[in-house]
Amino acid sequence: MVGTVTVHTRGAGLLDITGEIAEVVASASASGSIAEDGSGLCTVFIRHTSASLVVQENADPSARRDLERWLDRLVPERDPDFTHTAEGPDDMPSHIKAALTSTSLSIPIVGGRLGLGTWQGVYLWEHRASPHNRQVLVHVGP
Repeated sequence: MVGTVTVHTRGAGLLDITGEIAEVVASASASGSIAEDGSGLCTVFIRHTSASLVVQENADPSARRDLERWLDRLVPERDPDFTHTAEGPDDMPSHIKAALTSTSLSIPIVGGRLGLGTWQGVYLWEHRASPHNRQVLVHVGP
């Protein structure tokens, strides 16, 4: 089963999409798309080159803020070596940030649910400063 999650971002930052992914998994589980014992695999894929996906701590927001600031220092805007700037100063940095993180994740399904740890969540990481509509494909199978 494949589902699509549309995420409306408000600009750069980490957005928790665990609930939306879990809904697709629950629907797949109810439709018999995973093994009878409730096991399977959830593959999450973002259809963009300037946003990414990560599994990150979902308890303390300061961990996400620190991660965002660290990546901004690692890949700053207005680097004079960047030539791909047609869409603004965050254009090339957003592509580099997406390349350094992930465009897809594989998450085990255990007992019909995402097999995430206690403090883990699935995040869409918007790397562009302006709001965007992002498409995330969710494939669930045995």
